[in-house]
Amino acid sequence: MVTMLTDRSTVVTDTWVKATWEEFLLVSEHSELEKTRCYYDSGFMRIEALPIGSGHGQDHSLIAQVVNLYGIVNHLRLKGFTNGSFCRQGEYECQPDMAFYIGDDIPNPMPPKTTAIGDVDLYGVPTLIIEVASTSLNDDLGRKRLLYERLNVREYWIVDVLGMTILAFEMSDFGSRQIQVSQVLPGLEMTIIEEALRRNQTKDDMEVSQWLMQVLRQE
Repeated sequence: MVTMLTDRSTVVTDTWVKATWEEFLLVSEHSELEKTRCYYDSGFMRIEALPIGSGHGQDHSLIAQVVNLYGIVNHLRLKGFTNGSFCRQGEYECQPDMAFYIGDDIPNPMPPKTTAIGDVDLYGVPTLIIEVASTSLNDDLGRKRLLYERLNVREYWIVDVLGMTILAFEMSDFGSRQIQVSQVLPGLEMTIIEEALRRNQTKDDMEVSQWLMQVLRQE
């Protein structure tokens, strides 16, 4: 199986494939797969081609801006990671678009600035994980959502690029429920982020940031 999956001409991407943890490590470290993101969950792995396109890039940048501006306005400590890797050895690994440690969840010491994958048993689980979906939402709503529930992530957002909407979930006790107001960024309504996504289609970053700052200061 590993030979098939690591062969450049036959690599299986964007689907969950049964594999052992050892097979997953061999595949994820293969040099020909460096332009991918890798996930592992309970005996299955997913090799995901990196998203391309203006929509994904713009929305990724905007959502990071929203979270950071919220932190500034509310004097809330944040530590963000873009395309970071987090794992529990032998069980799970994920490489979400964005992850944030918030407040008391911020690790001390911080994960080293190396290529090493962040071990959640050493540094803790990110408070908030965000996936930006520019095509189908099925995997983000399905298998990835289950993975983040098992990792004990406190909150998970899915950004629907085409629909310009946010699906947000509060997670606890290995389950989740949809929410309209963030619990880890208290008072931040998903409708505010969705309006920012719409404004981002016609306005530049400074204009959107100024609008966001005004709205967040009123919350």
